[in-house]
Amino acid sequence: MSDGTKIEWTDATWNPITGCAIVSPGCTNCYAMKLAGTRLQHHPSRAGLTRDSKAGPVWTGEVRFNEEWLTQPLSWKRPRMIFVCAHGDLFAEGVPNEWIDKVFAVMALAPQHIFQVLTKRPERMRGYLQEMQRCFDSDEREFSRRWGTAAAEVSESPCAAGAIEDREYPLPHVWLGVSVEDQKRANERIPILLDTPAAIRWISAEPMLGSIDLNNICFTDGDAEIRYDVLTGEAWVENSQSASAYDCGLPRLDQVIAGGESGPSARPMHPHWAYALRDQCYDADVPFLFKQWGNWIIASEENGHTDSAMATNDAIWLDVDGRQAKPSCDGMREPIGMFRVTKSRAGRLLAGVEHNGYPPLPAHFTKEAAV
Repeated sequence: MSDGTKIEWTDATWNPITGCAIVSPGCTNCYAMKLAGTRLQHHPSRAGLTRDSKAGPVWTGEVRFNEEWLTQPLSWKRPRMIFVCAHGDLFAEGVPNEWIDKVFAVMALAPQHIFQVLTKRPERMRGYLQEMQRCFDSDEREFSRRWGTAAAEVSESPCAAGAIEDREYPLPHVWLGVSVEDQKRANERIPILLDTPAAIRWISAEPMLGSIDLNNICFTDGDAEIRYDVLTGEAWVENSQSASAYDCGLPRLDQVIAGGESGPSARPMHPHWAYALRDQCYDADVPFLFKQWGNWIIASEENGHTDSAMATNDAIWLDVDGRQAKPSCDGMREPIGMFRVTKSRAGRLLAGVEHNGYPPLPAHFTKEAAV
């Protein structure tokens, strides 16, 4: 638990659940995994959650419920943006529904905050939220048994059960998001997110490991292959003859966050990938936040680039398809020279501009007031 964080898009982290498992390329250099296997390896909340490998600590798949941290957001009166399970995944395979019930009960009892939930397991998140929406709409007894009972337990007050049942659902201050590091993961995860009951839906394209076209997300709906612009809400079916408009009944994204990877083994992000996401969001008037370049920066005169420096171990050529070459760039389509630098030197300016886009905030909450 940390009231205060260096993560650019939030104000605090909350870790009632720690531990995870690797599910896609974006997990390879997970900072939480490396931390759990090094500096925090003997901490009760992390001990035994990783195993050693030639590449360093790796998640074992075990998860842990840190009940001593569960209710801390209830004691924070000043509004904060809170990143939920920053060192794990709320919807990881080993997390029982009873733990998730308690986490949502705490969030429901703390409407002064904005809770940012991020997962790489959208199928489970959708199933859980759809079931709780069903209970709220038509099965009052089951809803009370799960979220109502959890609320009474975490607050140690029987009145909390009634209070939680009076809340609006989906919870307006709980933002649900998915991590999408490339087009494949965007196609797989975003349609499921959009089919999940939520007040705000967002994506984190970090670490960005490839280009992502949000104007052209591809998924299947029955026998139809759908192309969906998740920023404008326009959808169409493509076949060998033509494309026709299609109503897939899905909402649009509310926020896009993007950023490069940081850390000792950080993989570089091609600048065009970030520029393209920025432009897509700008054209559709969707809030865009650029988190960081990570540990790589564009080779340029203002960044200290020289021709001879491009042959050093601190520089590579990166193509738009993710290929890397050193020091030659023969056969590449759009190679850009990238230098390895510190995260602070690389910064978070995109073409000289800092992007901090957020969805509309509640009347009682401003990002500036939460800092």
